[in-house]
Amino acid sequence: MSNKLQGWLAPNTLTEDTNDRILVLNSAGTVDNEQLYEDMREEDTGLRRETLVHVVTLYERIVARALMNGHNVNTGLFYAVPRFIGPIEEGQWNPAKNDIYVSFTQNRVLREEIRNTKVEILGEKADAIYITGVQDCSNNVKDGHITPGRNFRITGSRIRIEGTDENVGISFRSLTDDAVTKVTPDMFGTNNPSELIFIAPTGLADGEYEMTLTTQYSGNTQRILKTARSVSRIVYVGTNKGEEGEDDRPVIE
Repeated sequence: MSNKLQGWLAPNTLTEDTNDRILVLNSAGTVDNEQLYEDMREEDTGLRRETLVHVVTLYERIVARALMNGHNVNTGLFYAVPRFIGPIEEGQWNPAKNDIYVSFTQNRVLREEIRNTKVEILGEKADAIYITGVQDCSNNVKDGHITPGRNFRITGSRIRIEGTDENVGISFRSLTDDAVTKVTPDMFGTNNPSELIFIAPTGLADGEYEMTLTTQYSGNTQRILKTARSVSRIVYVGTNKGEEGEDDRPVIE
């Protein structure tokens, strides 16, 4: 069975060439462990769901433990390496300025799936809202890692925060407990159509978040959209599950 990814042609906001185009992923949504367990059972493994949950949970814990004890982890799916963030001052580790994250690169299984994947171009979508990259300004990490209380940068197209809809703005939804934290207007330093810089909320605990950007910006400063548009991506506080410097791929919701 072959895989299929769909994408829209959109202007490359990082260049001045009006003919420069990038392919923006047409997102099929997010799949979590619960869906993966169901998909695994559909493969007719003969295993009970409780057994699958136990094995996956144990696997995650053992991999995390190996990484946090200094091991590189090499599986068929990924190759993971623990890294340090921030300058070491006076020879001391400072949790306020230093952190740990993990970089992931694709391995054999993913490479095989990539070779077995067809790409379908859906056509031009010049008015799309999308994110092309993110950056933790405190350490220049671009893998989705966030440092609470420090500047965070988003680049993309039509991402200017504008409008009166109650959902307009940037929010972080914890994937642990669904708690939502919003970025208040006074935390924005730059609010441009292709670049946003804001202070990440200080109350974000370590964990995984769905960052959602919602705006009524139309591309024309004289009018706003009647219906707000949103784009989301996963970001991290603390130990990072992202891929070092490689998660800048634009996604359309």
